[in-house]
Amino acid sequence: MREKQAAVQQLATNPIHLGRGASALVEPAFSGALDWYTAYEQRHASDGAEGRLVSLATFNGPWAFWEMHPCGAEVVLCLSGQFTLHQEDPDGARRTVSIGPGEYAINERGVWHTADVGMQATALFITAGAGTEHRPR
Repeated sequence: MREKQAAVQQLATNPIHLGRGASALVEPAFSGALDWYTAYEQRHASDGAEGRLVSLATFNGPWAFWEMHPCGAEVVLCLSGQFTLHQEDPDGARRTVSIGPGEYAINERGVWHTADVGMQATALFITAGAGTEHRPR
C-alpha cells in the first residue's frame, strides 16, 4: 500500500474554512485586504451562518477598523503577547478586556469590536464570517 503525504499549511498564510458536513477547506493566501473577506463570503455562501473562518494573525499596533459579525459569535484566542479588545453592543454599551497567552474572549453576534496592541501579539480567530461588516475606527 502506498502512503499519501499529508499537506501542511501555514495558518497565518492560508486560513481554514470549516463548513457544513464537517468539511475543512484550505483558503487562498490571506491578503489582509477587505476584498479578501468579500471573496471568502462568495466562495462559501452556501454554508450560510454555519460556516466558520479559522485564521491566525500577528498585530504590531492597534486595529485600523471596527468589525461586527451579524451571523454568529467569534472566538478570539491570544497565543502570544497581550492586547486589549474593545466591544460595543448593539445598544451602545461598551466594555474592554485585556487578554494574554492562552486566554480568550468571545465577540457575541452583532457586537462591534476592535483591539489595541501595545507591542506585538498573535491571536487565533474562529469567526462566523458571513455578512461581516467593517467601519472606520
